[in-house]
Amino acid sequence: MDSDITHLKDTFEMLPDWEERYRYIIDLGRNLEPLADDERNEASRVRGCMSQVWLVADECDDQKLHFRGDSDAHIVRGLIGVLLMIYSDKTPREIADTDINQIFTDLNLEQHITMNRRNGLYSMVETIENTAQRHLSA
Repeated sequence: MDSDITHLKDTFEMLPDWEERYRYIIDLGRNLEPLADDERNEASRVRGCMSQVWLVADECDDQKLHFRGDSDAHIVRGLIGVLLMIYSDKTPREIADTDINQIFTDLNLEQHITMNRRNGLYSMVETIENTAQRHLSA
């Protein structure tokens, strides 16, 4: 399994309760790479999220996709951080092969976020997976 995903799971298991896990998630959001103002546009905006969310994919020389993101909500920024640990700096094939449902089950994440945040989270996942599919088809 990918070391970032293993680290994420291990950290979640190590934290004693969901209050601590939320703090960790929010800290991930504080450490996101910044987006330039002009990257916060309609093309990079994720639809289906209650808050404003933007995701940008940069293609690296080694064919991997490097994702960056931002949101106007702290917990959503943290959820972006979680997704970037899972998906960023992977090839489109690795992204397509990621079993996100199993990872969310292992993290017990869905049971601890609201329905609206869950919908937004899956909108972000869909955006990332669609970006990978476009690169696979190219």
